[in-house]
This record gives sequence, structure tokens and C-alpha cells, in this order.
Amino acid sequence: MIGESTKHMGQRKKLVGILKDKGILDSNVLDAISNIPRHLFMDSAFQNHAYQDKAFPIGENQTISQPYTVAFQTQELKLKKGMKILEIGTGSGYQTAVLCQMGANVFTIERQHKLYRKCLKILPKLGYNPKKIIFGDGYLGYLPQSPYDRIIVTAGSTELPKKLLSQLKIGGLMVIPVGLNTQKMLVIKRKSENEFDKVSKGNFRFVPMLKNKN
Repeated sequence: MIGESTKHMGQRKKLVGILKDKGILDSNVLDAISNIPRHLFMDSAFQNHAYQDKAFPIGENQTISQPYTVAFQTQELKLKKGMKILEIGTGSGYQTAVLCQMGANVFTIERQHKLYRKCLKILPKLGYNPKKIIFGDGYLGYLPQSPYDRIIVTAGSTELPKKLLSQLKIGGLMVIPVGLNTQKMLVIKRKSENEFDKVSKGNFRFVPMLKNKN
């Protein structure tokens, strides 16, 4: 793979060990993290630090999430190969790559045009092929392909977006951080047309999810 080395592979192996120590036990998630070249989704200024368990800026006031956060959210999805998933916030494309690596059929939305354009190039170049990368408002979801088995939101929302809830399949799961400065990671299960279960999985910090900003 372009820009890949045995050094990077060794660094990813160490990162996987750190994630295991923090409670990430899903072998499919860990395998994805161990195989995906996170450094290639980052600005060259930060590439030497790519396998630290830290978030880094990617421009447009956005970040590539901390690997633990990516792994935690993905583990909470309880993802199975072939599931249809909607990702809100493509960002760098790294989380998208994790979902693709795990065999999901991914539809992903990005509201920042520069990041959207970048992901259109980097993901297929590295061999990750989401079903569709959409430029638009994540709060609206993507109705043409709904309902979804899983929905993952990678920015902090101040509310549970009703349009996303409506696009979740009955029996499906949504993982979303909700709150202002600090967010609670919520796992939402749709039990019926109008009934949802909600479980809080701890506090995290995300960049804000903004409405109608492109």
C-alpha cells in the first residue's frame, strides 16, 4: 500500500494493545484498526503521531477522532457483514474505512465541501468503497436508502435528530453523542414504529454537529 511501512504496522499493533487495555474486545473492530493506515487520512504534519490514541485536526475546524472513540462507537454498533449503515460526518474518512473494512454497506454524509472532495479521492485510492459519499446536512439523513440497520453519528448533536430516528430500521441501532460541551454517548434501539430504547455509555467530547452548514 502507498505510504505504508513495517514501522506503521508495528505502531498499529501497539495501538491495538492500548485499545484492548481500554476495553475494546470486538476482534473485528481490532482487526480493522490493525489494518487501516490511519496516517494516510491525516495531514502530513501529524502523520508521525498517527498511532497515538489522540484526535488531530484535519482542517475546516474538524478532527480525526481518537482511535479509542472510533473503536468504541464501532463496537457499540454490533456490526455484522452486509449491514446497511448510515454514517453522519465522513470527516477524514477514517471511520468510513473502518466500517468498509468490516464489510458494511456504507452511506456517508459530509457537510464540509473540502473534506467531502478529499474523501471522494482518498477512500477509493486506498481500496475502501462506500456505497455513496453524500455532500449534505447530516441532520436530514439520507432518505433514498432508508431504513438503515445502523446509524453512526461522529459529531456532537444537541438533540436526537428526528429524521435520523425515522430512518432507523425497527430492531436497528444508532450510536450518537448528544450534549453541548461534553456529550453522552447514546445507543438507541428502535423497538417499534414509535418506541425507542436509550442507553448512555459514558461521556465524550466531539466537534459540534451543525445544521445547514456546508
